[in-house]
Amino acid sequence: MKARLRQLWAARAPRERIVIAALAAIVGGALYLSLLHSADRNRTQLIASVATTRAKAALFEQHAAEFERLRAAPVPAASNTDLRTVVQSRADAARLVLTRVDGRDAGQVQVTLGAVAFADWLAWTAALQAQQVRLESARIEALAAPGLVSVSATFARSRAE
Repeated sequence: MKARLRQLWAARAPRERIVIAALAAIVGGALYLSLLHSADRNRTQLIASVATTRAKAALFEQHAAEFERLRAAPVPAASNTDLRTVVQSRADAARLVLTRVDGRDAGQVQVTLGAVAFADWLAWTAALQAQQVRLESARIEALAAPGLVSVSATFARSRAE
């Protein structure tokens, strides 16, 4: 094979050999520059990816520390009163009108609010959370008036771990 290539090379005129060598050098140089450009672009993307990953890792560490802090904290005793009573009293205190309150069982209540300010809804759920009542599921729909929503939600007693 090498002998055949040498024979073909020797069969070419000196001028053709110079042109072929020059073209091979140009193509080789272009391929090398393309490889360098691709490597530099990928290096830049990796540097950005590392920075993003580090930021996510730091946030994950914060969440893990918060989780451990919450797990170590003593669980306050849940109220022995009926869950419907707790939900209704918190709604009354927040001046929210519950259009429907259905007790699924002793530990769950489904509520429906017609039109309520979203900020009031958030404050009410926070007040219920302070009473060891957690939001299990919710369907929130924006109404035509700015800031008002319609809510259908299920609340349950928080479980002690």
